[in-house]
Amino acid sequence: MEKFEDYGIVIPHRRRTGKLKLICPQCNPTRSNKGDKSLSVDLDRGLWNCHHCGWSGALKSDDWRKRPPTAKEYKRPQPRPIAPVAPSVAAYFLNRGISKATLEAAKVDVGKEYVAEDGGEVTVIRFNYFLDGELVNVKSRTNKKHFRLIPEAELVPYNIDSIRDTPECVITEGEIDCLSFIECGRKDVISVPNGAKNTAFLDEFMEGWFDTKDTIYIAVDTDSAGLSLRQELIRRFGAERCRIVTFGDECKDANEYLQKYGKAALLTRLDEAKDVKISGIFTVDDYEESLDDIYNHGLRKGMTLGHTAFDNLISFETKRLCVVTGIPSSGKSEFIDEMCVRLNNRYGLKTAFFSPENMPIAYHATKLIEKIVGCRLANGSMPYQSYSLAKKYLSENFFHIMPEEGNTLSNILAKAQALVRRKGIKILVIDPYNRLEQELDSKLNETQTISRQLDMMTTFAQKNDVLVILMAHPHKITKDNSEAGIPSLYNINGSAHFYNKADFGIVVHRDRHAGYTLVRVSKVKFRHLGEGGDAYFKFDIRNGRYAPLPSLDPSAIAAFDDRNYLRETLSDTPTYAQSSFRFSPNEDFLTENDNQVPF
Repeated sequence: MEKFEDYGIVIPHRRRTGKLKLICPQCNPTRSNKGDKSLSVDLDRGLWNCHHCGWSGALKSDDWRKRPPTAKEYKRPQPRPIAPVAPSVAAYFLNRGISKATLEAAKVDVGKEYVAEDGGEVTVIRFNYFLDGELVNVKSRTNKKHFRLIPEAELVPYNIDSIRDTPECVITEGEIDCLSFIECGRKDVISVPNGAKNTAFLDEFMEGWFDTKDTIYIAVDTDSAGLSLRQELIRRFGAERCRIVTFGDECKDANEYLQKYGKAALLTRLDEAKDVKISGIFTVDDYEESLDDIYNHGLRKGMTLGHTAFDNLISFETKRLCVVTGIPSSGKSEFIDEMCVRLNNRYGLKTAFFSPENMPIAYHATKLIEKIVGCRLANGSMPYQSYSLAKKYLSENFFHIMPEEGNTLSNILAKAQALVRRKGIKILVIDPYNRLEQELDSKLNETQTISRQLDMMTTFAQKNDVLVILMAHPHKITKDNSEAGIPSLYNINGSAHFYNKADFGIVVHRDRHAGYTLVRVSKVKFRHLGEGGDAYFKFDIRNGRYAPLPSLDPSAIAAFDDRNYLRETLSDTPTYAQSSFRFSPNEDFLTENDNQVPF
C-alpha cells in the first residue's frame, strides 16, 4: 500500500482530507530556513508539489487513508441516525436566537438517556462531535444543565470539520455559543469540548489544523475561567494572530449577545475584535483584574511538590527562572526530575528537557518511568501493564529537545516555543548550562554573555508563561569558598548573575556518609512564594524517588523506608485529573483507574 510516508512526507495523523503546507523532505536538509513549509499537499487527490525545489508527485491510490489506528485507542459512540429535533427543543433554541435550520446543519438532535443527577431516564439534547465526518463523541445536556461526554471517547473540538483549510476560525467556550455564530452565517466556528478546564485536546490538532490559520478569533466567556482559557489559547496560538472578541459588560458570552442585540450585531463583534496588546507596553487596564484579585484575596502561595517540609520553604510560579546547583553526583538532575514529575501530576504542567548529559534519551526516560511507577524498569521488576501505562503517560507529558542545528540557547528556545504551541508545555529544563554552545559575540565578556543568556531565559519564561529550570555546575569547592563543602549559587562557574537574576535558587547536596540529601532553598524572590531554608530527603536508588526525612538521627535514616511514606501519604495527594493512571496505596505500580497518577 503506497503512502505519503514512503516519500518522506509526514502527514499529521489527524488529517485525512484537505490541503496542507508541509516541510519538503527533498530540499529542507540543505535550506537555511528549516521551518519553511514549501511543500503543498493535496490529500484528496494524493498530490504534492514543492514551491522551492519543484519536487512533485502523486500516489497511485487513496489507500493511505486506511492507516492503522494511533497508539491511543478511544471508544466510539454507537452509529445511529440523527433524530429530528422535537418541537419543544426547537422552541427552546429559538428562544435563544437559534433556528431549527442551524440545529439541523450542526446535526444537533435529542434522545433519551439515564442521568443519575436527574433521577433516571430523561430527554437530553445531544451535541454530536464529528471528525472527518465520523461521529467520535457526544455531549448530552439535560434541562437541568447536567452535561456528559462519552467516557473514554476522543476529545475533539466541537464542529472541528468546519475549519479544515480555512484561513480564519472562531473559538467559543460552549456549543450554544458556537451555534450562535453559525446562526449568523459564520461557518468556521468551533467550541472547546470541556469548557475552560484545559487545552490538552488541542495537542493533536495544532499541526495541520491551526498552524495555517492567519487569524484566530477568541470569543470565550468573560468570567474568571473564560479569561484563563483566553490567555492559554493566546499562549498556544501566538498573540500575533489572535484577536479578542468581547461582549460588553452586560453579556458574558456570544449567545447572550445574540439574544439581546441580534445577528448583525454579533458579527460586528468579530469586526471590532481587538488585537492582543502591544508587547512591552502596559497600563492599569492590562493588569487590573490581577490587581483586584490581590486586593480581594491577597497574594497566594504558588505550586508545591507535595513534600511538606520543602513546600513550607518554597512554592513555584510560571514566568519564573529557577537555578539549581550542586557538586557533581549530588542528585541535582534527579531532584529536577522529581520536581517536574510532581508538578505535572499535581497541576498538569508538561515538561520539555534539554538534557544532553542524560543521553541517550532512553536512559533519561528510564529514570522518569521509575519515578512514575516506583520500581526498577529492568530485570522483570516492573509489570508490563505498569510499563505500558507509564510510556503513554510519558508520551503525553514529557518531551526532549536536541536541536539538529546545534545546542545554542536560541535553537533550544525556538524548539521550546514550538512545544508551547503544539503541546502546551509549562516547564523548560536546561540541564546543564555548560552544555550550551555559545553564540560568540566578540563585544561581550563571559560575565556579559551569561547575563544576556539569563535574560533570554527569563524573557522566554515571561512571554510563554513557562517555568524555566536551569541546572548550572559550581566551580571547584574548597573549605575556603563554601560551607562544609556545600556550594551556593554564588559558586556557579562564570558569574554572580546566576544568583542575582534567578527568581528561585536551589542547592542540592548529597551527604553520602550520613545517607541523606540536603535540598537548600537559597533564594525565593517574592516573599509570598517562600522564605528559604533547608529540607532533608532520603534518595531511594531503587526508584529514583525522594522522600522527606522525619529526623537526621543516623538510626532513623537507616530505618526509613520511603515506600511506606508513599503508601501512607501520597496515595491521598490531590492530582491533576488528565491521565488514566492511579497510584495504589497497596502497590508500587500503576493501574488504569480513577483518573489519577502515581504520586
